[in-house]
Parts: sequence; structure tokens; C-alpha cells
Amino acid sequence: MKKKVAFHNLGCKVNAYETNAMQELLKNAGYEIVPFLPGADIYLINTCTVTNIADRKSRQMLHKAKKMNPDAIVVAAGCYAQMDTDKLCEDGTVDLILGNNQKKNLVEILQEYEKEHLKKAHVIKINQTKEYEELEIHSTAEHVRAYIKVQDGCNQFCTYCIIPYARGRVRSRRAEQVVKEVEDLARKGYKEIVLTGIHLSSYGVDFGEGGKEDLLSLIREVHKVEGIRRIRLGSLEPGIVTEEFVKGIVSLEKVCPHFHLSLQSGCDRTLERMNRRYRSREYAQRCALLRKYYQNPALTTDIIVGFPMETEEDFLASFHFAEEIRFYETHIFKYSRRQGTKAASMEGQVPERVKSRRSEQMLLLHEKRSREYEEAMLGKKLEILLEEEVKKDGTPYLIGHSREYIKTAVKAGEGYQVNDIVTVKAAGFLEDHLLLGIPAER
Repeated sequence: MKKKVAFHNLGCKVNAYETNAMQELLKNAGYEIVPFLPGADIYLINTCTVTNIADRKSRQMLHKAKKMNPDAIVVAAGCYAQMDTDKLCEDGTVDLILGNNQKKNLVEILQEYEKEHLKKAHVIKINQTKEYEELEIHSTAEHVRAYIKVQDGCNQFCTYCIIPYARGRVRSRRAEQVVKEVEDLARKGYKEIVLTGIHLSSYGVDFGEGGKEDLLSLIREVHKVEGIRRIRLGSLEPGIVTEEFVKGIVSLEKVCPHFHLSLQSGCDRTLERMNRRYRSREYAQRCALLRKYYQNPALTTDIIVGFPMETEEDFLASFHFAEEIRFYETHIFKYSRRQGTKAASMEGQVPERVKSRRSEQMLLLHEKRSREYEEAMLGKKLEILLEEEVKKDGTPYLIGHSREYIKTAVKAGEGYQVNDIVTVKAAGFLEDHLLLGIPAER
């Protein structure tokens, strides 16, 4: 009888990719993957440690798993397992601890535990390894779009971030391995690939000066794969957006005009305290460069409010900068103190009520700019990758995203089906942040 394994993923797209890969490893080894509900024989939580809140959620899910089946094997994997190994060793609800760069060994580790029932921590000194952990996927829950991990680790050491300690230094995946995985997904009908990593812009820096592989060369190789119609890029650092880089990607028609450029703050004093490697003027120049070569690209970003010592003047500088750049989407985060980072011990911690007020102001700006960008698309042709069928007020629609990643619906029954790429005219809004597309004139 097959052992039943339930997974729960916390955190980023890289974690999601690794969870998917671990599911495939176990399925291929004869295990049955089941929903995260009572009745499983094994529960694996791929944990996150980006904030203290993420740590708490990771612990909560581990304890929840044990409550669902006290006799089950509970596995803590990933970043929180890497960072708080000692605490998990003392936690009676956890049976196995699997740090980063150990997920590829999951099958062997589980089989060993099932024989010996000895609690072990499979955790290496992640900052001392140069090995990229080879994992791969052959399908995803989305069925039309696949996130592909091409890089791990980070060398930046921003003062608010624990990830370099949890993920180690930059390690890149060889292009031939990436292309092989993408080719397999293309054969299975996937049309869109999202290249992702912990610090994607650093792809290839660990290959040495003699290495010719960088992010642009990788994108060019993926672009050659037949069947793939779209390539998206995960979060980018402003520094990678050079004239050479933008000229390179604009010549590749599969690259979508949708760029997530990490900002964190539009105030130079705050950027300096964060140990970010750019200032607001340079960031604005990089956005202008993208807009020089692409007609109205979708620019999205992350902004932290309430960073230690952020004054009202600093916040307003950040707010007005975001207002000036005109992002399509802005992901707003209230600064969350993370023990083990430099920012956690900084003076001038901002009160929660102030962070909440600043967050609300930024969110209102986000809503305004997002609506403006979507309204600017009305009457224009959009190319939509159809992803799922849903009903709105009893009417069936097919919903997908444009190349700019604008969510768009078309009425079912127009001869369309999921995984089609169709060109429609944006005719209005079906609901907030959901455009209605009608058949475009030929």
C-alpha cells in the first residue's frame, strides 16, 4: 500500500518550485501525494524564514500537521529548518529536518527514517557550499505557465534580510540543464516560462570571469525552445537594466513587457540604511530605459514602509518617488523586524500604527496607478494566455493574463479553450482589475 504524503508550501516562488520538485521525487518513488488534510502518513512543510511572522507560521503548520495525525512523520524543510535547526531538534512534533541543498535527497532520507525512526537534522553549512542543488519539474498545478528556478543564494546582504544566511551565496544552474527542463515542459504543452531565483540578476556571477553565461545569455537560450511562446522574468535588481541588457531582451519577441524591479524605498537615506546598491535617481533612469525600448511596459515593484529611522520626510520622499515612476503594481510591506539582521538592532524602530498609516497611503496610490494603467489599455489589442474557466454571475468566462500580466476575461463559447493564446480587444471592466476582452477585428 502506498504511503500518503501531504505537502504545505510557505514563502516564495522558489519554494513553490522546490515543493513541486519534491512532490515529483516522492511520486516517482512510489508515494501517493494527497491534500494537506488529516489522514496522511507523512507531512512535509517547506518552510519560510523571511520574517519573524514567517517563522511563526512555519511552526504553526508543523504543529498542525502533527495534530492531524500524531503517528505521521512530520518533515520540516527549507529556510526556517536551515536557520532554526536547534529549536526544531527540540520540537517533539518534528521528526525530520531538511535544510536547503538537501531536498534532492528527500527519498533516501525518508526511507532511512522509516527503517530506523531516528530523528535527524540533514542541514549543511549553506554559506560554505558552491553546489547548485539540481531539482526539476515536469508539470505544475497551473498547466499553462511554469516557474523555473535557475539560481539560488544571494550575495547582497541587505540589512533587513536574512535570506543570504538561509540560502547561502549565489549558485547558478547551467543553461543546458535549464533548457532541457524547458524543452520537456514545452513538449507537454506549456507555453509560458517564468525564470526565477533568489537573486535572479546575479545569475552566472559564480561561473567566474571565463564563464560566458549571464542572465541575458540564458534568456536567449530559452528563447530558442520551440513551443514556448512567452518568457517572463522574476524580480530584477535595477543594476541589471543596462542599455545592452534592454536592447538584448527587446529583440527577443517572447520576452513579455512586464518587469518587476525591486525598489524597497524611494528615499536615498533609507536605501543607504538598507544597504541597497542603487539610489533613486539611478532607479528612475533604469525605468526610463525600459520605457525607451518598450511601449508602455508594465513595471511593478516592492516597497517597505516603516524601516528603522524612516522619518515622515523620508516616507514622503519614497511616496512621491513611487507616484512619479507610475508603477502598474506596487507590493507594500510594513517593515517586520527579523532577528539576526542588522536592521533588527537599529535605533529608531517605527511604531506599528505609523507603519499601518504609511502602508494605507501607499496602497491607495497602488490602487490609483493600477487602475490608470488598466484603463490605458481599453480599446487596445491584448494577447491573452487563457488559464482557467470560471463563472461570473452565472456566465462562463475563460480568464488569463496579457503579456503585461493584466488579468483579462473572455466569454466562453467563442471557440477558445484553456491554454490558447488569443488576441482580444479590451472592451471594459468585468470587475476591479479584471478586463473584459472581446474578439479583435481581423
